[in-house]
Amino acid sequence: METLLWILAVVLVIAGILAIVRRQLLWGIVLIVVGLLVGPGGVSVFT
Repeated sequence: METLLWILAVVLVIAGILAIVRRQLLWGIVLIVVGLLVGPGGVSVFT
């Protein structure tokens, strides 16, 4: 389960960075914050 959370967090952060590059600043910030919250190093939603 922890590996799945890591993968999900990485995908969300990368999607957030790409959104910021495409000038979608708010959506990019939201994705990055959610990615950091979901990741095992952050405050996981699933625990």
